[in-house]
Amino acid sequence: MSLLFFIYFPTFIQVIGSLLPHKGVKPAFFWQFLLQSYSAGFNYTNRNATSNKEHKATLKQILLVVGAVTYATCAGVIPQFAANRYGLRNPSVQVFLRSVLPVPLAALLAAYNVVIVRAEEFENGIQVFDSSGKAVGISQKAGSQAVNETAVSRAALMGTTAALPSLLVFLLQRTRLSLRNPLLVAPFRHISAALALGLMLPIRKEKLENELQTTTTNEQLFYHRGL
Repeated sequence: MSLLFFIYFPTFIQVIGSLLPHKGVKPAFFWQFLLQSYSAGFNYTNRNATSNKEHKATLKQILLVVGAVTYATCAGVIPQFAANRYGLRNPSVQVFLRSVLPVPLAALLAAYNVVIVRAEEFENGIQVFDSSGKAVGISQKAGSQAVNETAVSRAALMGTTAALPSLLVFLLQRTRLSLRNPLLVAPFRHISAALALGLMLPIRKEKLENELQTTTTNEQLFYHRGL
């Protein structure tokens, strides 16, 4: 997770912008579009493309990226859209839409972005290697495991990034300091979100396809998960 933190840290501006309370749908849409576009580009650039010998983006891959950005952006503005469209002014509802719902939504959309952009790894598989670095073959099971593990780690990263600022702001607002200095709340949210956002993996041979198991005597093979 520490390596992912430093590599993924440049997106903290988009993350903070997408998590801030907005007065309208357009600002929320803008920041969600920036975040989801960056995430899709990051996921595509750092995917495992060992099964794609030409290393060129296919029409299917392009459509997957565009679809992931479009759907995730629209889904990300649902809380703001609901608040504006239906005039939800109840304080409890506002807290739910602005502080509670964005947490699981951010985690789900982060995982969704990974799974859709890297969907071809499920279908085509990825290269696996023995302990000496020799290529053994292409494995769909390793591809599925790589994408699933990346999606889970990304969901954990983004979910934590969304949850921590809301929790800390909630606690801060109940202190005397925030009552005397209410202007501290906004920068505190920004700083806590930035701080919160802060590869070869083994796989047992038995988890791979039968034809790959017979090509090597090594009990443990390796693959690059992607970031």
